[in-house]
Amino acid sequence: MKIKIILATLLLQVAAFAQKTTEAFESKKLGVTRSISVVLPQGYDQDKNKKYPIFVVQDGDYLLDLISSNIRYGAYWDEYPDFIFVGINQGKDRKNDTTFDQNGLPAEGGASYFEFIGMELLPYIESKYRTIPYRVIAGHGLTAAFQNAYLYKDTSIFNGYINLSPEMPTEMENRVGDRFKALTAPIFYFLAQAEGDLKQDKAQIQKLDANIKALKKENIYYNFVDYKGYNHYSYVNQAIPDALQFMFKGYERISMEEFQAKIATLEKGHTQYLVDRYATYKKKTGYAPQIRLTDFEAIEAAILKNQNFEDLKTLADIADKEYPKTMLGAYHRALYEEKMNDFDRAYKAYMKAFQLEPVRNLTKELMVDRAEFFKKELKNYKDKRKNRGNEPEEPISETPSEGVADTPLQ
Repeated sequence: MKIKIILATLLLQVAAFAQKTTEAFESKKLGVTRSISVVLPQGYDQDKNKKYPIFVVQDGDYLLDLISSNIRYGAYWDEYPDFIFVGINQGKDRKNDTTFDQNGLPAEGGASYFEFIGMELLPYIESKYRTIPYRVIAGHGLTAAFQNAYLYKDTSIFNGYINLSPEMPTEMENRVGDRFKALTAPIFYFLAQAEGDLKQDKAQIQKLDANIKALKKENIYYNFVDYKGYNHYSYVNQAIPDALQFMFKGYERISMEEFQAKIATLEKGHTQYLVDRYATYKKKTGYAPQIRLTDFEAIEAAILKNQNFEDLKTLADIADKEYPKTMLGAYHRALYEEKMNDFDRAYKAYMKAFQLEPVRNLTKELMVDRAEFFKKELKNYKDKRKNRGNEPEEPISETPSEGVADTPLQ
């Protein structure tokens, strides 16, 4: 119980840092003004170049704070990506918004609401804020069922779905399975029910579960959870963290456990491990985040630990793509020359790094110090050669690597 209280307090603190605004959105599709709430990530105004995926939260009246605080908490620890959240406050309009006809298709108010999200709300958010084309939608009960209608289109406008106890219309449990057969883009789909849900709803949910599981398609990332001992409302607080953990598995930064078990034990191929790790997540989601600086640091540490110095050059190429204005790539090239005992090249490489922007724990002072160190080493080596005349040269001893970590930061 104490742990749950601490976690709840942390979630509230994280939520407090978010920029939440509520505005009146005049919708031509709905013919009314609808209240929406937008939650921006912490630091949105500081980094003007960073873009974010969109998370549409139906039943925003009660789901928005729960979902946004859970993601913000995970994003704080770099376990989840941060989002721009859009909560649709439905209140008394909820039933009208989710109207289906006898054939199980959006009709009347449901048809208007369907177009409101796809043709008005999303374009508005994308024009006003810095976004990337990755979208997730969540709903509970009626709204959970309604969002499945976006799967009926040839191309789903959403990449991820969180469906909590959907109260589905006619044939939806079969239609969704059929649509998954035709979809080729990656889709994350989390489906949940509670033991206390209505028997009719549970029967449809279980049929939907069976239909999806029978597909066995690589592009459908699917998870179903049946929450025993809970009712329609009480399990939601537990289902949201489960859904997010499932959806963003593989996004998290390299941990100490992963470093020790999978990376440090490699004799070579450390940089390729980093490339493959992010490529795998991109294959699952359709997009990949910028490679983290801490992950660069982890790979660098593994390279040094295993003396796989050639990989430093490949790591430098990747750093140039990910952080082109910084000294990260130039630093890795300088580190390679240092490990090759080429004092002249190391000096020049560290001086080149000095001219670029600091990043991570790499500062201009550090680059100058390293450059001066190798400048002195090169002079000493030349003086020794001059004094020795024709005496056989001694091999150049390997120089220390000051300021280089052997293990990744946590």
